[in-house]
Amino acid sequence: MKELLTQEKSIYLQIKEMIENDILRDILLEEERVPSTNELAKLYAINPATAAKGINLLVDESIVYKKRGIGMFVAAGAKEHIRAKRRESFYDTYIRGLLTEAESLGITREELITMIQDTNHGGETYDR
Repeated sequence: MKELLTQEKSIYLQIKEMIENDILRDILLEEERVPSTNELAKLYAINPATAAKGINLLVDESIVYKKRGIGMFVAAGAKEHIRAKRRESFYDTYIRGLLTEAESLGITREELITMIQDTNHGGETYDR
């Protein structure tokens, strides 16, 4: 799980995303214990309250849940929940902007699909 923290976004958000990434990659499985806030704090040399803030966001989204006295665990369906949330975000962040820019450049959806297909087949640029 040890990824480098960056200064691009808040540390607690990075902790949240790292745990989500571990769930998506099957490093953390459903009903498996998530590292504690103290473990995360020690691993990343951060304040335990910062780690807790990231974990609490996951609790709020029903990605993890607390077993009293034992720790936090990955909830059933967490992987699909994360995947659905990230697909929606991907659409909003990338696809909408791509379609808007393509339209302003006079690129049809068919041309856009061709560009994507060419890229998937090893094409580096689109010179049409």
